[in-house]
Amino acid sequence: MRKSMLNMLAFLVFSLQFLLAFNLTDGSYLQSPSYLFLLVAALISAIRLMTEMTAYVDAKPNAGSGLKAVVPSIFAMMLVMLWQSLVLGFAVSPVLLPSIKSIVISFVNNLPLLWADFQQTYLKAVLAGYVLGCSSGFIVAQLASKSLFLRNGLLPLGNFMSAIPIVGIAPIMVMWFGFDWQSKAAVIVVMTFFPMFINTLAGLQSVDHLHQDLLHTYGASSNQRFVKCQFFYALPFVFNALKLNSTLALIGAIVAEFFGTPIVGMGFRISTEVGRMNMDMVWATILVAALAGSLSYGLLALLEKRLLFWHPSVR
Repeated sequence: MRKSMLNMLAFLVFSLQFLLAFNLTDGSYLQSPSYLFLLVAALISAIRLMTEMTAYVDAKPNAGSGLKAVVPSIFAMMLVMLWQSLVLGFAVSPVLLPSIKSIVISFVNNLPLLWADFQQTYLKAVLAGYVLGCSSGFIVAQLASKSLFLRNGLLPLGNFMSAIPIVGIAPIMVMWFGFDWQSKAAVIVVMTFFPMFINTLAGLQSVDHLHQDLLHTYGASSNQRFVKCQFFYALPFVFNALKLNSTLALIGAIVAEFFGTPIVGMGFRISTEVGRMNMDMVWATILVAALAGSLSYGLLALLEKRLLFWHPSVR
């Protein structure tokens, strides 16, 4: 009973500070430092709620995904509350760090502009480069698994390419393919090819020798061995590369847009609005990129869980 009362009190304190954070006046903590005690109490309350909820979920192995999402949700709300409270409470300059409220307002007020940037960067450059880079990396890895000279030639090249910074590749691709989305897609192909190639090759080479010998005994062809055995061994490695590339592709496209793009795109928007000191819009664009990257990663993780239910890594 006492534990439940403490948890309820922690919830009320946390909720009160969360609501108060969006109604603070500039410099509230400078004028009335006593408000800081409520902020500290809210942080302690949030930590207690996360601790209790983690213990509750761990005690229930069959807990649903809704319960498992509670702790990350509380943690995210705690970060939002802390950000909003400190920025307004200490009257931090919007140029240094805008408040969450002003970022959300900028996001809502500029939805058509942000949508156009999203279409240019993500729906055109990222998706095209991602599909081309990952598919070509997978195909070449399959060929390299059967060819020693391809393995010996491409693996060192992969290490070399991973050491080249994006800012070195992007201007070259802009000169080769122009200022539109095609040059950004080319940057993404370069960035995503080798992670997919190296991971897929590692997966294809991880096949159990007993399984290989069994298929050889049955007289299976090279294609049959790939479809019935190697492909399934490689799938966990392929999904690792897909998830890694989903974030690399977005980062590559945004950075590449700093070096030349039409008057649209997330990278263009960030560089332009920084020059105008419009940091609310900069953070709104970053929010769009973060949502797009998180959604891409989450969908791939969900697909992995559905397809690889038999693999120990997702049990």
